Amino acid sequence: MSLPFQPGAFDDPGAGPLYLQLQRRLAEAIATAKLAPGDSLPPERDLAAMTGLSRVTVRKAIQELVAAGQLVQRRGSGTFVAPRVERLEQALSVLTSFTEDMARRGRAVDSIWLSRRIDAPAPEESMALGLGPGARVARLERVRRSDGTPLAIERAALPLSALPDPDEVENSLYTALERRGCRPVRAVQRISAANLSPRDAELLSVPPGAAGLKIERIGYLPDGRVVEYTRSLYRGDAYDFAVELKLDPEGGAA
Repeated sequence: MSLPFQPGAFDDPGAGPLYLQLQRRLAEAIATAKLAPGDSLPPERDLAAMTGLSRVTVRKAIQELVAAGQLVQRRGSGTFVAPRVERLEQALSVLTSFTEDMARRGRAVDSIWLSRRIDAPAPEESMALGLGPGARVARLERVRRSDGTPLAIERAALPLSALPDPDEVENSLYTALERRGCRPVRAVQRISAANLSPRDAELLSVPPGAAGLKIERIGYLPDGRVVEYTRSLYRGDAYDFAVELKLDPEGGAA
């Protein structure tokens, strides 16, 4: 790895603040593969010597690139070029699980389990699932990964009539529900923007406050009963959700 920096290269007064000039140079090095995913940056003092800039200026440029998701910092290890994440497009017109969606793409899927337990429902869960007083839910919380890259955090609550033992879920929730004859046949989803909390950002390997997609799904059985209430957080840099729109045959052209 060689960086095209030298003292005196940042003395153009019309090019903006010094930290911004260095930020642009580093971003260009990443874009042109002079800095490849996984490469480590020299320490701040070495970058300062290479560029003739102060360590404060170097630190600010690096912090901006970390906030943008182009660099990652690992405590005790240093600063590294962030891995490139392939953007995925998911259709919203078909009810599938994360596992099924990734399998169709030929990608390996695994989960990092954070929690699998039976618990008292939160008020919003009781309302979504239509539960009465004293009811309990199967609660699942995990990080979903594809080819080793964390893409989403999934937090699901289900009535015990559908999933009496949370440990039945090994990889695909819908496979476990299908075995019990409780797979949802339709769902209502709400998607909104979110900034990831420090904990969620760490789980998804992105900077705190990074953009994410918050998806709330309520799944229904054929008889109309609610069987699933899932809240997921997807990486904003990895997912696009697409839906096909058709002209309303009764409404005519707008």
